[in-house]
Amino acid sequence: MLFHVRMDVHLPRDLPPEEAAEILAREKAYSQALQHSGKWRHIWRLAGEYANFSIFDVQDNAELHEILTGLPLFRFMKITVTPLLRHPSSIREDDS
Repeated sequence: MLFHVRMDVHLPRDLPPEEAAEILAREKAYSQALQHSGKWRHIWRLAGEYANFSIFDVQDNAELHEILTGLPLFRFMKITVTPLLRHPSSIREDDS
């Protein structure tokens, strides 16, 4: 199943810089491992915001939930999930 996910990050201003750097390093490693596995198909930064649009290709809602709650930045995020379905007019065979 494909999902469009918007993630808005809100790091607390009083988060110690060392702790923030450690969390961000874990986040990068986690997200890149998911990208290499094919589960996190696309990620785009939103210009001017600490946010991204991503496309996930996972088995079901439960797997997506497990991935998202495993994000090191999860506790600092507002996440919006939209399930996607291949459009009948799409010419791309890999849209499903």
